[in-house]
This record gives sequence, C-alpha cells and structure tokens, in this order.
Amino acid sequence: MVRGIVPRQPSKAGRHEGVQRQTRRAESRDSSRQAQPGKGKGALLPGAKSPKPAATKPKRSEDPLAPRRISEILARLDRAYPAANCALHHRNAWELLVATILSAQCTDARVNMVTPELFRKYPRVEDFACLQPQELEPGIRSTGFFRNKAKSVVGAAQAIVRDFGGKVPDEMDQLLELPGVARKTANVVLGTWFGKAEGVVVDTHVHRIARRLELTKHDDPGRIEQDLMRIIPREKWILFAHQLILHGRALCLARQPKCADCSLENLCHAADKTWSTV
Repeated sequence: MVRGIVPRQPSKAGRHEGVQRQTRRAESRDSSRQAQPGKGKGALLPGAKSPKPAATKPKRSEDPLAPRRISEILARLDRAYPAANCALHHRNAWELLVATILSAQCTDARVNMVTPELFRKYPRVEDFACLQPQELEPGIRSTGFFRNKAKSVVGAAQAIVRDFGGKVPDEMDQLLELPGVARKTANVVLGTWFGKAEGVVVDTHVHRIARRLELTKHDDPGRIEQDLMRIIPREKWILFAHQLILHGRALCLARQPKCADCSLENLCHAADKTWSTV
C-alpha cells in the first residue's frame, strides 16, 4: 500500500453496518418466500383454520306465487275467518265513508267510539256540508290528525251535495274526486257497501301480511294492490282484504306475531317469525 493512503473505514455511526443488516434481512425474507411456496400474501399462518365460505340462503323449493300455494292460503283464511267483514260501524255509505276517513292512523275501535255521537249531532251529509272544518275538529280530535280529517270530511260532504245530489257515488273514478279519498278508502266503500270488487283494500295489516307471505315485494300500497289483484281471484278481493285485516289484529301482529297459533305458519317464511316449523 502506498504510504499516506489509508483505506476507507466504515462509519463510526454504524450507518453502513445498518444498511448491510437491512439488506441481508430483505434477502433472507425473499429467499424464504421462494423456498416455501404458499407463504406469500393471503397465505394462512401455521395452525390457522381455513376460512369458511360465506353462508348462502337456501333456495325455496316452491314459487311463493304458485297457484297451489295461493289456493291453500285462501282456503285456510276461509276456514279461520269465514264471515269477515268491515269492523267500522255504519248505517249507510256516507257514514262508512266518514268512518274510513277517520280511521287513517287510528284504530277502528277508537273510530267506533267517536262516530255515534258525531252522526247523532250531524245525521245527514248536508249537515256536514254546512260546517266549517273548525266546528268538526273537537268531535274527532281523539282520532288523530283531526285538522286534516275535518277538512277532508267537510270537503267530501260539500262535493257530494254539489256534484252528486247528496248521494255517495258508487264508481271508483268519482270517489277519487272527493277530498280525502284515495284508493284504500274508495275500495272500502265500494266493496263493503256497494259490493263492487274494483280493487283490494291495502291498509297497514294487509301491507304487512302480504309482504310476510311473499305475495309482493313492494312497499308502496298502490303497487301492493296491483300485485294482489294479479294473484287473488277477483271474487275474493273484498273478503280477502277483510280476512287479512282480522288476521293482522288477532295473530299476525306487527311486533311479536303469534306464529305458534297461526294456521298459515307452515306456508310462511317471514324473517321475523317468532316460531317456525319450516
């Protein structure tokens, strides 16, 4: 070695040694991965259990809308509720119309407590037509949403007196022209009083049970009605709605349905059942 020339020495801070150690570790890891296939990304650690495949919902063996199943549902409802009818008390079409308007977001039992005094005080549709909505509000306050309901009842009475000679019309399109009357109310009046099957009543009970029985996948009452009209024979439309309403009050409750006592239990695959044999 030439005098005065000193070989380059490693850094006293150890930086070179650290770099060499890191390089050696990286090389060791690479060689380990190459020597042991299957140890890369996503590989299992020693002793780890293999992941289970995601559970899949078993497929139904029968179409929920199969004619045989629909016929069986109707037959069982006939046995359970052979004489189902409207629970709202009324003596004529006008009283039924008023009671149905008042029943929105209210129980039929509460409406039946309110209407006797209401019809004693205002016995004719013309008497309602002469009122201001504010005059009607105190008598129907307990049914809820009483201001809107008062406007609807008085508005319907005025339209019936003005446009239909004081008689409740018996046609769907004419009923739908009345204030506060939508398809549910019109179907109740047409089916219960006039015996006309123009549609299916879809109230909260029919809505809930139709979905639980997989008779519809929709949540909108109008689309539910269309689905039911396609699969239920027309001669059953009126009775079927009354039967589902009674069934909803007695057994197929919104919370904690009484599935163990339900005659439709083994035909029902609802996710919120409280007891099941299927």
